[in-house]
Amino acid sequence: MPARDPASITKRALITGGARGIGFGIAEALLTAGYHVTVTGLSAAEIAAVPEREGLHAVKLDVTSDAEVAAVVASCGPIDALINCAGMILRGGAEYDIETFKKVVDVNLTGTMRMCVAARSKLAASGHGAIVNTASMLSIFGGPLTPAYSASKGAIVQLTKSLAVAWADQGIRVNAIAPGWIATELTRGAREDEARSKAIIDRTPMKRWGTPSDIGGVVAHLCSEEARFITGAVLPIDGGYAAQ
Repeated sequence: MPARDPASITKRALITGGARGIGFGIAEALLTAGYHVTVTGLSAAEIAAVPEREGLHAVKLDVTSDAEVAAVVASCGPIDALINCAGMILRGGAEYDIETFKKVVDVNLTGTMRMCVAARSKLAASGHGAIVNTASMLSIFGGPLTPAYSASKGAIVQLTKSLAVAWADQGIRVNAIAPGWIATELTRGAREDEARSKAIIDRTPMKRWGTPSDIGGVVAHLCSEEARFITGAVLPIDGGYAAQ
């Protein structure tokens, strides 16, 4: 394969779960940084809701499907950055049901691994491939109502470190972010519960909810040349919540 001329190339990023929430905040940051971005969503409705932007493409993807993962990765052309945001499902107390537990882990953890393995050769071919996985505050704390979500997010930390070590010689950096309380549809219930929202803000040293744009800028940095010596790191983006 002939070398690509860096001066003539727009970097390309694939963001699973990027059709909304944190993932879309990351997409906006990478678009601003000059990337061509492909975002994925689980349903046709999610894809239809993605706003039209130059350089932005949206496709449907179920990360629990080997065939769909392979097809989407193949359709993307070169990939310089893979951001795994599809692993954001939690099912509360229902996670004590074994089938529900398995489903959450399949999306959050195994889905992330499927994407990393499928994209590895394209990331290596770029010469500067970057993967950013999505961990959580519950990679640190126990979640009594969310054993599957907490277990999957704890495992994301170790998966990130393992792949960082395994793939460094291929020019692929692998890092993770651990978002705190971010204002998205996923956290709407907590934000609309006055007492719970107050408790969260009181515990957060920066005294506010985070926004998807707070996450996007950090991910753009982790994918950039400025972060070329960072791999295997897990970066909390939580306004200091986990620091106390």
